[in-house]
Amino acid sequence: MDLEKSAPAARGEAPRGEGCLVVAIRMPVRIVVLVLVVPVRMAWDALVVAGRFLNDTVFRPLGRASLWVGRAVFVWPFVGLWRYVLVPLGTALTRLGKVLVVLPAVGLYRHVLTPVGHALLWVYARVLTPVGHAVVWALRGVGAVLAAIGAGAYAGLAWLTRYLVVVPSVWLYTWVLTPVGHAAARCVKGLVRLVTMIVTGVGTGLYWITRILFVLPALAVWRWVLVPVGRVLAVAGREVGDALGHAWRVAGRVSSAVGRFLGTLFRWVFVEPVRRVYRSVLTPVGHVVRDAVLRPAAEAARGAGRAARQVLAAARVSVRQARADFRRMLLGKPAEPVLADRREPTGRETRTLGSRTTALTKD
Repeated sequence: MDLEKSAPAARGEAPRGEGCLVVAIRMPVRIVVLVLVVPVRMAWDALVVAGRFLNDTVFRPLGRASLWVGRAVFVWPFVGLWRYVLVPLGTALTRLGKVLVVLPAVGLYRHVLTPVGHALLWVYARVLTPVGHAVVWALRGVGAVLAAIGAGAYAGLAWLTRYLVVVPSVWLYTWVLTPVGHAAARCVKGLVRLVTMIVTGVGTGLYWITRILFVLPALAVWRWVLVPVGRVLAVAGREVGDALGHAWRVAGRVSSAVGRFLGTLFRWVFVEPVRRVYRSVLTPVGHVVRDAVLRPAAEAARGAGRAARQVLAAARVSVRQARADFRRMLLGKPAEPVLADRREPTGRETRTLGSRTTALTKD
């Protein structure tokens, strides 16, 4: 296995230009990482196999048993309680509520409240409605008088308000407040312009001070120190990542080889002897037991079944015959049905039927 192969070439990419630093770092890093990763990969594969074995033999049967126990302890009792206790009890309570509450309420509504409501509606329509109309007409007359009085009072108050409040306020706003507001606005604009010029000058000075004292040194440190160091660290990190991937794949190959060796050893030590014992000992013994014991027992059981079925068939026929004889003895033999001849009569039969009809007519 070539440890000098670059990661882009291994991935099928075009090779890139590499310096002496990359070539000097790659080999020792890959060797160290391979030595460190192989035990980790083998331990990981062993844990995966152990986890699958425990999942198939312990956790899955335990989960199924726990599910069955949970159903037996929690689900089935509540289902039985709901099905055989609560549902019949609810049905009984529903019927009892219908008998004790619904039917009396329906009777009360139908035979008491409905006639009372009809009587109240008749009283409202025949008595209260005319009285209400008279009261409404009286209130309308009083309202018209009050509206006329209010309109006159409103006109007087509007004239007084116009000449005592509105006209003086308009004169004050036009000849006093407007000139004062214009002068104040011009003063505020000049003050804002002065403050803007001061702030702009101070901001420009602070900008150049900050640029000279902080930005240019930080830019120099970034350009001449951090960028080269970052490139070196990026090369080292890339090589370490490629080495980890390469070592993980190599460790997978090693772990697979070790697993195949252990599987082959287990097969030759345990599986093959068991298979040979099963094929050479248990299979012939099973064939002998099948031919000497099971097949004769099965034939005897089938013969006994056939005999029992024949006996039962004969018993059924005998019972049916006895029942028919008893019915014939009590009711007599049933009349045999006469089958009608649906054939069209031929010429001779037609003549015979015609002569018989004529003879019967003469008689």
